[in-house]
Amino acid sequence: MEPATVGEAMERDVLSLRRTDSVVDAARALRAGGRSAAVVVDESGRPVGMLTERDIVTLVVDGADPTTATVATRMSLGLVTVEPDSPLERAHELMSRHGIRHVPVVQAGALVGIVSGDSALARASEAPRAERAPTGILTSFRGPWAEGPPATAITVDAPPLDKPVVGDVVRLMAVGWVMFWSVARALTRWVVRRRGRSLAFAASSGLVDAFERLGPTFVKAGQLVTSSPGVFPEPLAEACKRCLDSVPPFPASEVRRVIREDLGRPPAQLFKWFDDEPLASASIAQVHACVLPDGREAVLKVQRPGIRKTMNADLRILYRLARLGERTKLGDRLQLCAFVTDMYTTANQEIVCALEAHRQSRFRDAIGAFGDNEDVTAPEVYWDYCGPRVICMERMYGVPVDSFEILRERGIDTQTLLRKGIKVSMEAICIHGPFHGDVHAGNIWVLDDGRIAYLDFGLMGELPHAWKKLIIDLFRTALVDNDWARVVRNYKDVGVLDEAIGTDEEVGMRLQMVLQPMLELDTSSVDLGEIFKQQVALAESMGAKAPQELMLVAKQVFYFERYVKGLAPNYRMAQDLFLFKNVMPEEIAARAQELGVTFPA
Repeated sequence: MEPATVGEAMERDVLSLRRTDSVVDAARALRAGGRSAAVVVDESGRPVGMLTERDIVTLVVDGADPTTATVATRMSLGLVTVEPDSPLERAHELMSRHGIRHVPVVQAGALVGIVSGDSALARASEAPRAERAPTGILTSFRGPWAEGPPATAITVDAPPLDKPVVGDVVRLMAVGWVMFWSVARALTRWVVRRRGRSLAFAASSGLVDAFERLGPTFVKAGQLVTSSPGVFPEPLAEACKRCLDSVPPFPASEVRRVIREDLGRPPAQLFKWFDDEPLASASIAQVHACVLPDGREAVLKVQRPGIRKTMNADLRILYRLARLGERTKLGDRLQLCAFVTDMYTTANQEIVCALEAHRQSRFRDAIGAFGDNEDVTAPEVYWDYCGPRVICMERMYGVPVDSFEILRERGIDTQTLLRKGIKVSMEAICIHGPFHGDVHAGNIWVLDDGRIAYLDFGLMGELPHAWKKLIIDLFRTALVDNDWARVVRNYKDVGVLDEAIGTDEEVGMRLQMVLQPMLELDTSSVDLGEIFKQQVALAESMGAKAPQELMLVAKQVFYFERYVKGLAPNYRMAQDLFLFKNVMPEEIAARAQELGVTFPA
C-alpha cells in the first residue's frame, strides 16, 4: 500500500552535521553514508540548515578551500520542514515550490526523519509540469534554473580585452568623433556663458555628454569614475555624477522577448501582474515589478539584449584610448589602462546573471549563519523564474541609507542599524567569502519595516584566505591584545614585507606607532578606508601583489564611513567590538566583558 503520510514514507536514519564541521569532513560523511544531503543541527540537536552535494560542488567551483570552509558558511538556511503526520503530498508540494529534493521531518522541534527526492519528485512530476489557472496563468511553473544554475552558467567567459575585432575600427572612429564634438560644444558654451564654472568642469561635462550619447558601457565608466573618490580629478568626478541617474530603458517589447526566450513563456502566463514600465534602468539591466501566481510581490531583473557583445566592443575601444591617454603625465598618473582592465573584469562578471543570483543567495543565506543579524536582509532569489538573462527576486520597500533627513524623521536608531549592517559586511569579508562590492546608497536601503537591506549583487569580491587572516589579525590586534608582531608575520606571509626587514617584534613596534593612533581617533578624524588603501600601497611598494579585492574592500569602507558621518557622526567604527562579534567570538566576548561593553540585541 502506498504511504499516505510523511511519517510512513520518511527515512529515520538521518545524517546530521554541526555548523563547525569542515566541508571536507562533511563530504566524506555524505560519501560514506551514500547520501546526497545532510541536516545541520545546533548544539541542542534542532535542525538549522541543510548541506547538499550541490552546495559542496558550488564551493569547489567558487575556488574555496573545503578544508578550511565550515558547514556554516555553505549550508542552506531558511529551512523548510514538515511534520510526520502531514500528508505525503505536503512534502511533494514543498519540494516543488522551493525547488528542493530533501525535507527534514520534525516533531516538537526535534529532528525525527527526512523525506528525500527521487520518489517524492517522481510522484509530483506525474502531475502536469505547468498547470494553468482559469486566467491562463501557470500556477506551478518551474523554469530552467528551478534546481539552481549549472556550474557552466556561473562561469565568467570574457573575450580578450587587447585583441582587436573586425568592426572595432568603425566604432572607434565614432567614439572619437562623439567625444571630440561633445567636449568642443561644451567648451564653446562655456566661453559664451561662463556662469562661474571652471574650464575643467566644462570640459568634463562635455565628456559626460559624450558618455550619455555613446550608451551603457560609457555610462558605466562614468559611474565608476564618480564612485572612486580621490582617484580622478574633482571636476570629472563631479560631472560624472550625472551617470548615476537611470539609463534610458529599452522597449517593453524587447523585455517580453527576453523573458519568453529565457523562460519559455510570455509574462502573461508567468505572472499575475507584470509592469512594462521599469522601476529602474541601468547600464546592464533594468528592473520590472511583478506579482507571482501565489501573490508574492517580486521584481524581475532583465538584461539588455546584446549587452555582452556591445559592452566588450566598447571596452576594447576604451582600452585603446586609455593606452593613448597614458602617454600623458595625467593619464599615466591615473593608470587609465588599469582602470579599464578593472572595469572589464567586473563588467564581465555582472553580465553573468546566474553568477549574480548565485552570489546573492549565498550572501543572503550567510547573514543568519550565526543565528543573529535578524535586522539585516537581502532579497530572496525565486529560482523558478530565473534564466540566463533574467533574475526574479523578492520585492522590498524602503529608502536609500543616505536619506538622512527621512530616517531622522522616522525616529530610527540609525547608529545601531548601521552597526548591524556593517557587521554583516565584515562577516562576509572575513568569513563567508563573497562580500558586496558596491555598497553605494542605491544598494543599501533602510526598509519600511526598519531592517537594513543589501541590494544588487552584480559586483562581488572574495579575498584569498591569507588576506582574510591579515585583516582579522589587524583588527584582533587593534581591538583586543596589541600584538603587532602578529600583524607583521601576516605581512611577511603574504609577501608585503621581506623577512630581512627585521624581527616581527621590532617591525611590529614601528607599525604600532603609525597605525594605532589612527585607529583610536573618532570617525570624524580617522579614515579607515584610507588605512585599507595604505595596505595596498604598502604591498605594491614592496613588490608584492595585493589582490584587487582588497581595494574593493577599501572602497566599501569609504562608503560606510560616509554613512556613519551622516547618521552617527560620533560613532567610532574602527573601535567597535560588535562588528567582529562572530569573526572572533571568544576574544571579543572576553574583551567586551573586560570593558563593560554590551552589544545590540
